[in-house]
Amino acid sequence: MYVSVVLFTADLRLHDHPPLRAALQGGRQVVPLFVHDRGVADAGFAVPNRQAFLADCLRDLDDELRGRGGRLVVRSGDVVEEVCKVAAEADADEVHLAADVSAYAQRRERRLRRALEAEGRRVHFHDTVTTAVAPGVVTPASSDHFAVFTPYFRHWSTQRLRDALGVPRTIRVPEGIGSEELPSRAAVPGVSPGLAAGGEREARRRLTAWLRSGADAYEEGRDDLGDDATSRLSPHLHFGTLSPVEVVQRAGAADNPGARAFVRQLAWRDFHRQLLAARPGASVADYRTKRDRWRSERTARADIEAWREGRTGYPVVDAAMRQLRHEGWMHNRGRLLTASFLTKTLYVDWRVGARHFLDLLVDGDVANNQLNWQWVAGTGTDTRPNRVLNPVTQAKRYDPDGAYVRRWVPELRDVQGGAIHEPWKLQGLERATAGDYPDPLITLADGLARFRQARGKE
Repeated sequence: MYVSVVLFTADLRLHDHPPLRAALQGGRQVVPLFVHDRGVADAGFAVPNRQAFLADCLRDLDDELRGRGGRLVVRSGDVVEEVCKVAAEADADEVHLAADVSAYAQRRERRLRRALEAEGRRVHFHDTVTTAVAPGVVTPASSDHFAVFTPYFRHWSTQRLRDALGVPRTIRVPEGIGSEELPSRAAVPGVSPGLAAGGEREARRRLTAWLRSGADAYEEGRDDLGDDATSRLSPHLHFGTLSPVEVVQRAGAADNPGARAFVRQLAWRDFHRQLLAARPGASVADYRTKRDRWRSERTARADIEAWREGRTGYPVVDAAMRQLRHEGWMHNRGRLLTASFLTKTLYVDWRVGARHFLDLLVDGDVANNQLNWQWVAGTGTDTRPNRVLNPVTQAKRYDPDGAYVRRWVPELRDVQGGAIHEPWKLQGLERATAGDYPDPLITLADGLARFRQARGKE
């Protein structure tokens, strides 16, 4: 009996799983394997919120496999060493896994190929497992990748997606393959109290419910902070409990303005992955340098700490930062505002903010996180790199009645109407209702002047 190993990474599902379906071809037995990769932990990416969500996902994946006669094998250590060990224990002649784009993933793929081929085993990397359109499929005539989203999306939209794959009925795992115990969310310390639940069943429930009752309003309401018309599917896309191919197909089938706007946002994920695949260094270095001389972490320490704690004196910024700490997630409009405030109003290096987000975000993703931070900082793909988002103007537009701010900044809950967005203007008894809420770290005019001077615009 021939045996295959399927290495699960950021694809923790059974629906539409090309590596698993390929591994089962010809009636093969399969070892479904997940490795707690030591390299991920050593790099500081194994943070509490993602570890807790991962625990949910692995338990759900194991349950689903057991319902089909299989089980999940869990190991810890160097991922290449552990895959080779399991392949030898199972006498497997091939290994299947999803292709990935980060510099770390590309090094891991090269090591894995060398190690397995040296043992006479085949390894297959599958595209369109974590993306709808594979990196490198859509390219301009003059480059190996698109650097601007709009032309990329135009070409991306013309691609015919592969058909989504069904769930295997039966999965047979060879006997005698040892496994560690499954992790438990309860055993992970330091988890955000409002962290959402993980797992494929939860992901599919959320997707179905949102397509039925939320997608129609997405185009008009996706930036509304108070009502939050977002899908909240980003953690599931990050961990792969949902297939991007299937999500694009199901949303596209709705054929309404909201669903089409949502598909456009999904295309941004693929855009960032094709960019990172071509320029892996963009995860740590400016994609397009502006030769910024950012304020150092030492000189800006107090401002950075106030930003992290949600004590900048700008209510919408503080609300978003507190949401991040409580939920391990943040509304996308909030991400844009907080990133703009740190990099352009406080003039702090985008890498400081990107690291803090990765420390807390359950959907913390190198491609999306780093490249969105660069977009906002003006060192990435934004065609208007010096734009600055005014947090007061944005708050009045996207949280006009202050519902979002009141939810996350309780010191201001008694401030009436739109005045909540400028509490420094309150007088007398009205100012007293704001309690110990701080004054702004810096005026917006002073922050803008410093930024424009630093970028040579004045």
